[in-house]
Amino acid sequence: MIAVIDYDAGNTRNVLRALEAIGVEAELTSDPTRLRQADGLILPGVGAFPKAMEELEKRHLIDVINELVEKQIPLLGICLGMQLLVESSQEHGATKGFGFIPGVCRPLQATKDYPVPHMGWNQVHLNHEDALTKGIDQEYVYFVHSYYTDVADAYLRMYSEYNGRVPAMISKGAVFGAQFHPEKSGDQGHQILKNFKEYVYGNSTSN
Repeated sequence: MIAVIDYDAGNTRNVLRALEAIGVEAELTSDPTRLRQADGLILPGVGAFPKAMEELEKRHLIDVINELVEKQIPLLGICLGMQLLVESSQEHGATKGFGFIPGVCRPLQATKDYPVPHMGWNQVHLNHEDALTKGIDQEYVYFVHSYYTDVADAYLRMYSEYNGRVPAMISKGAVFGAQFHPEKSGDQGHQILKNFKEYVYGNSTSN
């Protein structure tokens, strides 16, 4: 089972639908017992970084997520969920993140030609391949965000061009992040989720 972490800050219904469409047994939960039984975790996210961390703290989920990542349970963060993976954010002041991937979440710089939020379909380009990037290079995916993860090149897997290079996917070990919304990105988004499923289960027939 893949657990979609419930903390009232994510596009969970569409994530669950997308997982169902690719044949994954998934469950929306904030129950630590169920999370500890999961084969993989998805941390979705829509909204503000500080509020998201506050909600995770209220539900006593921060320690559980840290524990499971320490045990190498695969984790995929989506949109805000990806931003939460880095060390801190500058959104509404400084807020500490999980720190699974070194980096800082910074505001996108708006211009006449590049309004913020960055919203809509944008092409992604491969930087360094990982388990989730297979079959995605040069595809178009759907973004909605006003902040980006400033990470070292070593952790940057894919990027888009929007008033400069914007990280689209990052990873370190068994922790992955997608700034765009795979659940809203058609076949190419489903491919990301299929790649995550394959990473979680390998050659196992269980899901």
